[in-house]
Amino acid sequence: MKLLLAEDTKDMNRVITVMLEHEGYEVDPVFDGGQALEHLQADVYDGAILDIMMPVMSGLDVLRQIREAGDETPVLMLTAKSEIDDRVTGLDAGANDYLSKPFAMKELLARVRAMVRTSGNVRQEALEFKDIRLDPGDLSLTAENSVSLAPREFALMRLLIKNQGRPLATKYLLDHVWANEPGADAEDVWLYISYIRAKLTSVASCVVLDGERGGSFRLR
Repeated sequence: MKLLLAEDTKDMNRVITVMLEHEGYEVDPVFDGGQALEHLQADVYDGAILDIMMPVMSGLDVLRQIREAGDETPVLMLTAKSEIDDRVTGLDAGANDYLSKPFAMKELLARVRAMVRTSGNVRQEALEFKDIRLDPGDLSLTAENSVSLAPREFALMRLLIKNQGRPLATKYLLDHVWANEPGADAEDVWLYISYIRAKLTSVASCVVLDGERGGSFRLR
């Protein structure tokens, strides 16, 4: 699981980073809102921890911008404020959870676990990208024609559409589509990429799946 941590207090940033890494998370630590927004726009995360009060751009402004862009990355907000109005503002802006400072590290870990767990259990809805539609009801991919997808093909296509325009590394795809199969490797990803490309051709879609064996992949 890959997390973004945006906390401008360097000591606190370091402590949280070390704790999360000890729990097995991959962490990208940044120290202001501008850096946080750049990372969220350039990479894919399973969750983000944003301090509200940061230099350059507040955590709330970062949150608003990514939500307006359609980014559904789960977000846990951190703040020294504890007033109800501040909590409501964060949640209304699209935060998934809220934690006031000072907090116990065990509670932060519990909130992070709940955040990433809940994000994976959200009810799936039909997704659209350009001329294609992905329907979870019958696992179909539709453009001019329609074709059924195997469950893993569907999971891979859903991940690509949810992150449209962003290159997804082979390792990221393995971690998220083959998470319960430790024996899976880059060749499994490449095989299913070829399946998806064939299905896109069969439905006469204008969408192209870019990427090379062992590299990163994205739809355009």
